[in-house]
Amino acid sequence: MFYLLLLLVWTAKVQSFLDFIPDNETQTCSGDTHSSPWVDKIIGVNIGGWMVLEPWITPSLFYQFLGRHSYDTAMDSYSFCKVLGPEEGNKQLRRHWQTWVSENHIQRLAGLGINSLRLPVGDWLYAPYPPYIGCYDGGLEAVDQLLEWAKKYDLKVLIDVHAVRRSANGLDNGGITTDIKWTSTLADVAADAVTFEHWPRRSAHWMGNFDRHTGLYQGGVNWTQVEKSIHLIESITHRYANNSAVLGIEPVNEPWQFTPIHALKKFYWESYLRVKTIAPHWRFIMHDSFRFDTKIWGGFMAGCPDRAIDTHIYQAWQEPSVRENFYANACAQKDVISQMEKAFGPVIVGEWSLATDNCAMWLNGFNDNLPGYPKLPCKYILCAQPYMGINVQPGAPPSLVKSLQGPFGTGVSGPLYGLCPVDRDWGPTSPADTLKYGMVRSSIDLQPEVSDPNHDETNQVMTQLAHKKLQAFALVAHGFYFWNFRTELEDQWSYLRATERGWIPKSAHQFRNVVAHACDQEDVHCKSKPSASDEQIRDAVKFAILDLTEYKLDKINTLSGLALRNEADLIFTRYWIMHRKDNVAPNESPVQSACDFNGTAELSWTPYKCHARRIEEKATRDGMAYVVGYDPNAIERFNTLHGERLYNQADSLFQQFWSAHRFDGATCDFGGAAILVKVKGDPISVQYGANPFLNATITFSQQEDTVMVVRYFLFETLRSGLIPAIVILLLGIVLHKVRSSKSTRHQKKYIPMISLSIIKNKSEERIPLSSSVASFHTNTT
Repeated sequence: MFYLLLLLVWTAKVQSFLDFIPDNETQTCSGDTHSSPWVDKIIGVNIGGWMVLEPWITPSLFYQFLGRHSYDTAMDSYSFCKVLGPEEGNKQLRRHWQTWVSENHIQRLAGLGINSLRLPVGDWLYAPYPPYIGCYDGGLEAVDQLLEWAKKYDLKVLIDVHAVRRSANGLDNGGITTDIKWTSTLADVAADAVTFEHWPRRSAHWMGNFDRHTGLYQGGVNWTQVEKSIHLIESITHRYANNSAVLGIEPVNEPWQFTPIHALKKFYWESYLRVKTIAPHWRFIMHDSFRFDTKIWGGFMAGCPDRAIDTHIYQAWQEPSVRENFYANACAQKDVISQMEKAFGPVIVGEWSLATDNCAMWLNGFNDNLPGYPKLPCKYILCAQPYMGINVQPGAPPSLVKSLQGPFGTGVSGPLYGLCPVDRDWGPTSPADTLKYGMVRSSIDLQPEVSDPNHDETNQVMTQLAHKKLQAFALVAHGFYFWNFRTELEDQWSYLRATERGWIPKSAHQFRNVVAHACDQEDVHCKSKPSASDEQIRDAVKFAILDLTEYKLDKINTLSGLALRNEADLIFTRYWIMHRKDNVAPNESPVQSACDFNGTAELSWTPYKCHARRIEEKATRDGMAYVVGYDPNAIERFNTLHGERLYNQADSLFQQFWSAHRFDGATCDFGGAAILVKVKGDPISVQYGANPFLNATITFSQQEDTVMVVRYFLFETLRSGLIPAIVILLLGIVLHKVRSSKSTRHQKKYIPMISLSIIKNKSEERIPLSSSVASFHTNTT
């Protein structure tokens, strides 16, 4: 009987998870059959400000609270419903839901090549509690309507539980702005001002009672509250399990950095298992809790299908800088994401924008701001007419005859005389100011608006930045969601406006041609030479940091060895990016103009390769089968390969397919059989604007080297005419013999097969393998 019970328990466990076997002790999975491999890239936008209110996205909803007091001011979803009450709150919300998102918006997004929507929702939508009861009536029906539109236009929706009870981060985007202290004094009253503090007191109480003094949760984690959240995830999953428009779920958004990581992982693990029991095909995406660290997430849920980690990458909170530094930072994300893809698995950039400053009105809270923000003067424009219609929304637009109105937080942000602060313009760099102030200062015009349209370089800068970010997130990650699909005031935060202004291609299908080489210049790094001593590097760094105020010499003097070199590489690269076009002599390559530092540095190029994981052979063959369109002859041949012969063949197939299709949405995953790896670059010397990838160095085994050469010449022989075929074949035989005779050689110059290929049309880009030869058309991407 005992063994029969064990058998029943084991059978139930297997039936619950048909595609994998979970291990609760290690929080990992085994036996994944890759029934639904993650091979498509997400090209998406967020539907923010709709179900979870954020004043900076839709200020017309919140103008009505200007000039009020502590007891009747609203600054988030919670206080909106509490102050207005269920009847008036619901009346305004229904009008908001009907006008902020329409079928026309969804149709336009689909026409731009968007394939997924990330939909932020509050937990109260599915399990109402005060003050949301009554206030959010009709919200579920509005979501159901959105899902129908998504289905109509072939979009997949990620249900993002953006806000949870007691807040996961203490911000308005978490549902409630927590722990506000109203600080009005006699002086404030005399000045007719109402004041409050939020940022110095912010806490998040979703997992328990947080103590700001100790940085810990008093009494530990409130597992009762966490279990309620898990049950809510179950409820949402049951509701949409059979809805073909739903991609999956993100169980909590942006849990703040003080969230106990062991508790967060347990929450993710338990939620994942419950979701997979109900909806085995769903994706499960987890936010990194602002800790995008391979030491934290590497190996977590290893072997578990359909899970990804979400990270949010913004430049709006960075220090003011030159455009080149923003460009370099955007392209550098490829390295960071690549490391996480290798250690954890699929990465989704769940939020990003084109903003390079903090000027968006109320970005850091209603009538509030982070201490010290914004870092620069902001541009002001006429506040927009309310999106709900004229003369229907109380307080909107704001008064043309009133200055800043309270209540006032710890920073300043708000409308005055009918004008609203927005992101700054980008103007031209002045050569005279460069000599006087240095590169950084000269590129930061304290005037936030460029008065002469002929000198406004905002479109140019935003286009360059967008292309570099798109390449970074489309090249290495498994996809992205832009924040947001639209806003009332800010173009840099609106995907629809960014495409209208030409910053982002008007079709995701254009990514291939437009952004393929966007990061070519930034991917060239100025690095310290291996032969340079620590003393030489320190002397060179002292020179470079004169223009880089964010680096401190005291810190550099404490470093040595690898730590010093890593820091120096960052400094050299940033300095070189800023000055590489300075004082270039005639016929001299600007690429080589600054990366020297008295002989201590040199340029190197860092490309990527889609490499087969050395895992079970069945998974590798499954990935290869997808590449060749499940051609039976090719699959039969794959089955004859084993060990390194199989993996070497997979390396070549995965790399060629990914290179050809990565900007059409392909990921380097192939059901978990492949991973992107950085390829160490040699020092380079190329003409400015050329693609240094052709000079990169990749280490191959002799066997793989020979296989690639033979396959290349066979391929070209079959595609050429008779005379060229003979010449190419003879050349291939000679080269093969030469390479074979040099058995001690372990490196080769990697030249993509496209260098001699002829692409006739798009339909030829993917040709199934025959049993005798691997034939693929690739392209320059």
